[in-house]
Amino acid sequence: MLRKKKVPILFEDESIIVCEKPIGMPVQADNTRDMDLETYLKHYLFEKQEGEEEPYLAVVHRLDRPVGGLMVLAKTKEAAAELSRQIQEFEFEKCYQAIVCGNLQEEFGTFEDMLLKDGKTNTTKVVKPGTKGAKEAILDYELIDMIETKEGVLSWVLVILHTGRHHQIRVQFASRGHGLYGDTKYNPMYQKTKKKYMQLGLYSTRLAFFHPVTGKEMVFKTEPQGEAFDLMDVEAF
Repeated sequence: MLRKKKVPILFEDESIIVCEKPIGMPVQADNTRDMDLETYLKHYLFEKQEGEEEPYLAVVHRLDRPVGGLMVLAKTKEAAAELSRQIQEFEFEKCYQAIVCGNLQEEFGTFEDMLLKDGKTNTTKVVKPGTKGAKEAILDYELIDMIETKEGVLSWVLVILHTGRHHQIRVQFASRGHGLYGDTKYNPMYQKTKKKYMQLGLYSTRLAFFHPVTGKEMVFKTEPQGEAFDLMDVEAF
């Protein structure tokens, strides 16, 4: 049960808290009523403090529910504003590792697209420049390894995300015929599966930003987790 999952905390001070979100845990409350990261951490902070006032905690960036990995949350309004500024001005570095289907033709690459989110279906698609409501999406990738499996070739890639659009990594790779492992929403290979939920081959493995108060550079790394990475016999990156 997700309610029993513990959230590893890598760093905490008066301004921020850096943690590793478990795979399958929502960042914020949804209609499933499963324990979400924000609620979990608020309970954690409440138990530490003196008094009955609800602790302040702000989500400044997100991970899709099937995606695990590193996140930073702000414990003050000032920290939230500064971290949000860094994200908007591309001073906040987010790196992921992903398992995608197929053999990538280039070992290094950049994807630049215009993405449009459909709130009714909770999906995003690549659209033509000039489309109303579309937002620019940019990422770089580097091929780490490839393996042959019963389902075909799987490629393990490092992804540097320059923009944080809805389902960005999933959509940009899928639009090029390289859907993510286990992605029942965008990868045709898994859309007909009888499983409603599969572990997604995507993990947030590195965060780099400047501390919102001291200005010190903060860098955090972790190993990718999940069945997709187990297939690749992953070691720490």
